[in-house]
Amino acid sequence: MGGGLLDGRCVVVTGAGRGLGRAYALACAAHGAAVVVNDVDEAAAHAVAAEIAAAGGQAVAEPGSAGSWEVAARLAGTAELEFGRLDGLVANAGITHHGPPWGEDEARLRHITEINVLGVQFAAVHAMRAMVRRGAGGSIVTVVSGARFGIPGMSAYGATKGAVAAMTAGWARDCASAGIRVNAVSPLAETGMAALDTRPDRPVLGSPGDVAPVVVALLSDATRDVTGRIVRFDGTDLGMYAPESLIPVTGWTAGDPAASIAEALARLGGSATVGPS
Repeated sequence: MGGGLLDGRCVVVTGAGRGLGRAYALACAAHGAAVVVNDVDEAAAHAVAAEIAAAGGQAVAEPGSAGSWEVAARLAGTAELEFGRLDGLVANAGITHHGPPWGEDEARLRHITEINVLGVQFAAVHAMRAMVRRGAGGSIVTVVSGARFGIPGMSAYGATKGAVAAMTAGWARDCASAGIRVNAVSPLAETGMAALDTRPDRPVLGSPGDVAPVVVALLSDATRDVTGRIVRFDGTDLGMYAPESLIPVTGWTAGDPAASIAEALARLGGSATVGPS
């Protein structure tokens, strides 16, 4: 591997054992990054790390729950110990459930908040500390969802993703002086989680691998002036959320999707306040 947008970098990907997280980890490795592969499923984390190594890349598995402060510290520490640096974090780990809000119970609400909100905060805090120590900046990519605008049966999940959008906006401002960029991706792909959305008008989605290039783009230096943004990508249409609308991103072509997406996002550049739409 190598010859890509992330040559010489080290990236932590949480929830990387399957689905979108696995696709992000594989794409980062294909673009030259060493990857710390995290998942609560130990066997899945090791399998993805082995898949990267078999393709000629560098990876190490670091299993554990995203909702654990100690695991989050270990992820950043492993990056520094194994690869001497931490340049990027993809805070992807998340869970969901489906049902009416009046059917919720304390345990389910606490668990989804622990993983989807605190887990993102924990991973980001430790990644930021490692990046600040090194003094070379970095890039953090969080994961949000259109469920924050309301999808039937997914109000708890939507609330957690609204919180992540708010954290992304705040962190982009807080981290600017340290050279750390923070953006979010709102991905659409056919995964087990997406299958819980049973709306009859739900669009037909592409594969996780179709979406992964946007994460590579946001981690790369090609988007060095892009921070505080939410980028939506379904494998076909690329857009960027402004406070009140989704703005289509034009002028990018297929071929090397990560590079072309990076070029298109870089042309927009600048920071943005991530607000409602």
